[in-house]
Amino acid sequence: MRAIQMSEYGGPEVLQLVELPRPMPADGEVLVRVNRAGLNFADTHRRTNTYLAKDELPLVPGAEVAGVREDSGERVVALCGSGGYAEYATAPGALTFPIPDGVDDQTALALVLQGLTAWHLYRTCGRVSGGESVVVHSAAGGVGSLAVQLGKAMGAGRVIATASTQEKRELALQLGADAAVDGAAEGLTERLVQANGGAAVDVVFEMAGGAVFDASLEALAPFGRLVTYGIASQQSNTVRSGDLMRRSRAVVGFWFAHCIGRPAMIDEALADLFERVRRGELRVVTGPAYPLAQAARAQTDLAQRRTTGKITLDPTA
Repeated sequence: MRAIQMSEYGGPEVLQLVELPRPMPADGEVLVRVNRAGLNFADTHRRTNTYLAKDELPLVPGAEVAGVREDSGERVVALCGSGGYAEYATAPGALTFPIPDGVDDQTALALVLQGLTAWHLYRTCGRVSGGESVVVHSAAGGVGSLAVQLGKAMGAGRVIATASTQEKRELALQLGADAAVDGAAEGLTERLVQANGGAAVDVVFEMAGGAVFDASLEALAPFGRLVTYGIASQQSNTVRSGDLMRRSRAVVGFWFAHCIGRPAMIDEALADLFERVRRGELRVVTGPAYPLAQAARAQTDLAQRRTTGKITLDPTA
């Protein structure tokens, strides 16, 4: 089969198209013929060996796939952990889910990882309620575009989006944001407060780290929560206990890997997301589907913020 494999860490050029044997499912696993493989910002960290979990080389990247189960012919979406950038992938049966009728592969891929992340940002980590104000950074991205739409249904009052371009900010407004501002770090605290009518904000969903993290933390109201779920800038932050106490602020981390092995955190939330799509309450913003051989270009475009919504690889192309 054709697959993208890394034999060393480094730039996009380490993503090489190779021929590999078709993987064999272990006990409790299923074999999926891949129609689409999802791309995530975490893939770029795995490529440079800066991810939270360490990988062993050689590695076929790709944490989630949509396709057809070889044993039953059923359309499924699956969390495979790695191995997704290929024509075939194995995944735990417990993390393989039927795709409802009327849902396309890219939509299913967006819901199974980005959608679940957005869901838990509200419910598990941010615990948004009572009409609280919520800031969604990178609001035109895979997680952000879904988090904006989930806001009001999840208890938010005012939803404030940030994005890097005017076009992306307009998309965020179309998706239901009450305001959209430039997400650049300089002057960000002031822009967020202004977008909230002059008041500090209650909750921030943040995935950049570095200066954006600091500016977002400064914008929090007493008892506000900053939920961090990524380090796109690859710049770490230091949080002082005294600073948190003076404003009664909280910083909460979220890593989707901790949902694995906890079926109650996945099954119910994914069913809820699929139902919202069915009812027309949630629209997945889908980006381009790159041919498998263009994995390097796809990761580059993602890292340089040239894309919008969920982007995928097409192993059939």
